[in-house]
Amino acid sequence: MIVIGEADDGAYAVRQVAALRPDVVLMDIRMPIIDGIEATRQLRRASTDARVIILTTFGLDEYVIDALRAGASGFVLKEAPPEHILSAIRDVADGRAVIDPKVTQAVIDQLGVRPARRELFARVSELTPREREVLVLVARGLSNGEISAELFIGGGTTKTHVAHILAKLGLRDRAQAIVLAFEAGVA
Repeated sequence: MIVIGEADDGAYAVRQVAALRPDVVLMDIRMPIIDGIEATRQLRRASTDARVIILTTFGLDEYVIDALRAGASGFVLKEAPPEHILSAIRDVADGRAVIDPKVTQAVIDQLGVRPARRELFARVSELTPREREVLVLVARGLSNGEISAELFIGGGTTKTHVAHILAKLGLRDRAQAIVLAFEAGVA
């Protein structure tokens, strides 16, 4: 791992990402000029390949959900042990999503009580029946291996289904798939 840049505010962070093209960005929520969630949203709109981890002291449910909606691939509390933060960076760099265990259940509970959004349900309805089944299992937090075992399918098939789901729904990673599944009312 190599640190290639730093930024004191959200606007400068967006410019730094454009200039330096990092693989992973650690972003705080509360920053001057624009906050970390808006900076993450701007990075997503700019179609950068950088994956964002929100690293913050604020574990509020709404922050986590807003960060994931904005395009963050991870949400880690600053109080996490250094080895957990390093592991989260590696996981996100490898394309996996990470949500700090201290906020995961609260986020799932919060998403579970929201009314389904019809436009998202319509998007999910365009998936094949098997893809919808896989999406529900992803939303339950199952790994590809666990999904394969649950559905009696091969690991490569599961990986293909997950990739098709992400592509069809225009999602970046499993974290966004989880949020969409809950908001569409299918999980």
